[in-house]
Amino acid sequence: MMTKKMRIAIVGCGDIAGFTAMFARLNRNIVMTACCDVSRERAEAFSRRHGIAQVFTDYAKMLANAPLDAVYLAVPHNLHFEMMQLAIAAGRHILVEKPFTRLQAEGIEIVQMAENAGVKVAVNYQYRYDAGCFRLARAVQSGQIGEVRHARINIPWHREPNYFEMSTWHKSMAQAGGGTLITQGSHFLDVTLWACGSHPAHAIGMTAQRVFKSVEVEDLAMGILELENGALIELCSSMATASEQATSIEIYGSKGTAIYTDHPWPRVRFIGIRVKAEAVPILGLHALQRSIEGFRRWVDGGNPHLVTGRESLPVLAAVEAIYRSARSGKREPVEAGKISI
Repeated sequence: MMTKKMRIAIVGCGDIAGFTAMFARLNRNIVMTACCDVSRERAEAFSRRHGIAQVFTDYAKMLANAPLDAVYLAVPHNLHFEMMQLAIAAGRHILVEKPFTRLQAEGIEIVQMAENAGVKVAVNYQYRYDAGCFRLARAVQSGQIGEVRHARINIPWHREPNYFEMSTWHKSMAQAGGGTLITQGSHFLDVTLWACGSHPAHAIGMTAQRVFKSVEVEDLAMGILELENGALIELCSSMATASEQATSIEIYGSKGTAIYTDHPWPRVRFIGIRVKAEAVPILGLHALQRSIEGFRRWVDGGNPHLVTGRESLPVLAAVEAIYRSARSGKREPVEAGKISI
């Protein structure tokens, strides 16, 4: 058990790190002791904005010299694997932005390393802490909608060209691992798999570049997953809609239906059944704020974060299989059997 505030470093001083730092400042049990970025100018500006004492441009030096219990990694996807290896070797707990790693094999290795070292690794799939998503998942998990038969996920998002221009790594398959599916769609696929309580078994997928044709990654992805229990999940993830619209998750059971939407606020409604809704066990203004506190509590000896590294492996395996199917044109197995998940 920790006897003092959790000391955490922010690594990668971009947009999402700014929101994380803002919510960390609201938490009296967290102190940000350092920040790190390859750009000293950006890191120094970040430290001034959020009152962080130490600034680094060398991640290894930060791990060796800053007073830390944990690190928060908000860096390009291809850097997750190596940076988590270094943090585990240094005995630092980790909260990493999604996806867990760029490749499933990397994620499996990190889970094994972390568990052997006694290091806690959480993945910031914060929608599990979203009030509507949490109520939907708990209602499905408790059997209140009956046996799950199928689900639909729709993510009709919009991105401007500066999404790729400001963070050029988003363009690169080698750095990002993919486009809208791994970056946006995996959030809601994670929630749906969590709710359904069954591992993905097979996938069919297609991807396209409908707007952003000069980048290596897709701006539109569609897939169908068959779960081990026979249920089917239909997914559409897009950053190519003319204007951003509400995200939705629909889960159809033998007794009733659960429907989540995030507009104008996160909420879930039930059709055909009365459900005793369960509230998120952590208070907060936003899902990201609750995710950060969930990580802090886990580091302090409490219940695990809702998305441990091990918990995030099924969605990573599913995303890989959808991409593999899009390339092969065939129904592909979800290769999730290399580690007990």
